[in-house]
Amino acid sequence: MPDNPTLEQPCWPLQSLHHPGDIEHVIRADVRATLDQYLAGHKLEQQFADKIRPLYLPMAAWIAEQQHDGLPLLLGINGAQGSGKSTLTDLLEILLQVYGKRAVSLSIDDLYLPRHSRQQLAETVHPLLATRGVPGTHDMPLATQVFDALLQRDHADTVLIPRFDKSIDDRLPMDSWLRVDGPVDIVLFEGWCVGARAQLPGELTSPVNELESSEDGAGVWRSYVNDQLAGDYQQLFGRLDKLIMLKVPSMEQVYEWRGLQESKLRDVSANDAAGVMKPAGLRRFIMHFERLTRYQLAEMPQRADVLMPLNKDHQVADVMLKGT
Repeated sequence: MPDNPTLEQPCWPLQSLHHPGDIEHVIRADVRATLDQYLAGHKLEQQFADKIRPLYLPMAAWIAEQQHDGLPLLLGINGAQGSGKSTLTDLLEILLQVYGKRAVSLSIDDLYLPRHSRQQLAETVHPLLATRGVPGTHDMPLATQVFDALLQRDHADTVLIPRFDKSIDDRLPMDSWLRVDGPVDIVLFEGWCVGARAQLPGELTSPVNELESSEDGAGVWRSYVNDQLAGDYQQLFGRLDKLIMLKVPSMEQVYEWRGLQESKLRDVSANDAAGVMKPAGLRRFIMHFERLTRYQLAEMPQRADVLMPLNKDHQVADVMLKGT
């Protein structure tokens, strides 16, 4: 990835992402069937489906063109909670088949430490580390192991990708992990802090919300999170070949859209009481991510390879490709 431009430098030039004129979009019957099943399963509105040909197929074409020399491409997809990262990732995994690319997706959420490990951090470092999500609550050795295997040129072995169940707030047993056999062309890595960079120590002094003020007055938790982000996470994010950012309009949209996401989880959960948050607890939960989310909204658009601003109706307002 390119060197980080400071916030004082001009933003990278961006240009609209247009349909490559020399690519004929012909969707095979099997891909079309998978796509139709995807749209029905996600209960997406027609206006989303209408954007597949003019917007998301060209994006998939551009991604496919980024793979060179037979090496797997690692694509990061960043976006605040509720921005639609998982929806976009699932769609791209299907559409890349149109261009003959085998893609596999992995969420940073599936790399969370098991609950008992986070509880140990809560007891030894800071109580707020019991809550999943922030840097320092992921299994970085496991992440390195998984990406080392997936990014081999011609890996023939089976790679197991961990799965985390938010409804029970714990990692699933290995027999429930995703099995990936043989080589892949593109790895789609999505997450709310994928590609994030650490703040300067002086920027951690003032609390950004009530959670930091009342439960981390001395700044121990946020300093630990920032230190973790500056360490192993940067080594992992440094492996990204390209970075897409879904840019939400504001933190208020994060609270609103994450609430809608939780409602859907409650609708499909067999056990409503197991880890599915009620509105009263959801706002406090999101406060754990507010500092880094605000920082990303300020600095990441300058360096993302593809920027996708969202409007207040949760729709992609534009797709911009960094100029070369």
